[in-house]
Amino acid sequence: MSEKTLTRMDLSEAVFREVGLSRNESAALVEGEQVKISSFGTFSVRDKAARVGRNPKTGEEVPIQPRRVLTFRPSHQMKERVAAGNKG
Repeated sequence: MSEKTLTRMDLSEAVFREVGLSRNESAALVEGEQVKISSFGTFSVRDKAARVGRNPKTGEEVPIQPRRVLTFRPSHQMKERVAAGNKG
């Protein structure tokens, strides 16, 4: 059994294929705008501040640089569909 690593390119291609999030919409995220997909959810970009992390293996403190991260908030309808699927 071979395991395939899921890359960002694989994920973006799957999102485009399944959801239709185009490169223009992706560019909107780069500019800091939100992208809402009806009955699915909202993608947005969030700025994270610099902080001090810790290597769990050695306990050494490591600075983590400020960065922008992509966040996703599922719609109410999506949450209901997932909850319904978990009941069965």
